[in-house]
Amino acid sequence: MRVLQLTTNADATYVTNQIEALASLGVESDVLEVPRSGSDGRSAADYVRFCPTVRARDFSAYDLVHANFGLTIPAALSQRRVPVVTSLVGTDLMGRYGPLTKGFVRFCDDVIVVNPSMADRLSRDVHVIPHGIDLEQFRPIETDHARAVVDWPSEGYHVLFPYHPSRSVKNYPLAERVVATTDDRVAGDVELHTISGVDYDLIPYYMNAADALVLTSHREGSPSTVKEALACNTPVVATPVGDVPERLAGVEPGGVADSVDALAATLRETLAATEPPNGRDAVRSLGLERMGERILSVYRRVVE
Repeated sequence: MRVLQLTTNADATYVTNQIEALASLGVESDVLEVPRSGSDGRSAADYVRFCPTVRARDFSAYDLVHANFGLTIPAALSQRRVPVVTSLVGTDLMGRYGPLTKGFVRFCDDVIVVNPSMADRLSRDVHVIPHGIDLEQFRPIETDHARAVVDWPSEGYHVLFPYHPSRSVKNYPLAERVVATTDDRVAGDVELHTISGVDYDLIPYYMNAADALVLTSHREGSPSTVKEALACNTPVVATPVGDVPERLAGVEPGGVADSVDALAATLRETLAATEPPNGRDAVRSLGLERMGERILSVYRRVVE
């Protein structure tokens, strides 16, 4: 099977992981990325100009088109020679352009979403397939070794906010307040770390160096950072967004809460926990191979 993959970011981990997982199952993918005309993100005109780029492809070479973001659906639909599958990742359905995405989805042959709450927003049958993670790359690593690699001190508590503070949807100010509140009420210093632009191969070391990962987003789909942290047996304290409550159900220590005080209390309990974490057991079913198999089953259903 050969698929034309449309995306807004060909280097995004969820895109590259998906393509590699499908390749291991015999699916060949060509990737087209929506062009960017300015430095402040893509404009509506960028998406419009993408349509003739897609139409110019030789579709006799493809079995289907996979639109990997809601706003790439019009370009996928600009040809009608092969079926169109779309994957919605969160912001495309729940953000500013959600109503447009909901309108486009009606014309797709099949739809994938990353969590059940997104499925509830659509008036059609969809497949819920969370983004998979590389369980070999994201694995438990001895804490002192991980801290030496990322150059963090061995003493004190270390909390990881795995995004750049400027990303408003990730709500870094809330993470700051939570950690400050926690720091006032525990013995020992609690340091909040952020990461951005680091080598992807180093991220498992940052996660293993942390005593906890904190996610304070306003909204999410199926955040890979949560699943990657759990695969490292790093506890997660998070707001109840996307599929995070489902991912953290039964996982200890860690949990979800929706206020500064409740998040800080959960973080304090997490830092004080003495029982070994069980996060990795909770995400064993979310490996890349299983994700690829589920996506391929959607492809086959559409093509047949």
